[in-house]
Amino acid sequence: MPEAILRPSARILLVDDRDRILLYRGLGLMRDSGYAWFTPGGGVNDGETLNQAAARELREEAGHSVTPEALGHVVATSSGHWYHADGRLFRSFDSFFFLRAGKTEVDTSNMEDLERSMIDDFRWWSLPELHGTDERIIPLGLTGLLERLLTGDIPAEPVVFPWHHPDPFA
Repeated sequence: MPEAILRPSARILLVDDRDRILLYRGLGLMRDSGYAWFTPGGGVNDGETLNQAAARELREEAGHSVTPEALGHVVATSSGHWYHADGRLFRSFDSFFFLRAGKTEVDTSNMEDLERSMIDDFRWWSLPELHGTDERIIPLGLTGLLERLLTGDIPAEPVVFPWHHPDPFA
């Protein structure tokens, strides 16, 4: 097995004043990964905490500024291996924060060029829309956790989502 590049990421389950979650649509970094809807967030830079990375990503990708402390603790995680389209093997560790943002306008003007090249749409999704869609939503299991979070049931320990990429070693 080739050595994997470790990639921790901080992601945000951002909910507006109508209990809708913000998701972006784009192509993944994997070969033939197809389109999927996913949460704002991204890689943790050297020297950043997960909370700091999540706050930075939220500002860059959605134009929404919060302090790292306002994000609270990690409510879910997911991890696994995947191959980049260029052949590199990664081991990702995704950490998810939950944030009620109230009425929020999305501003994508601070996205990095790579993000902008991969993301073609964003929208706010209600629970009924998530339940009724045939489109690919990442992370797997998001709808069930979102139902809990919207009722105020914040898990004391992070929920573990299944990994959303096929096993590269199968």
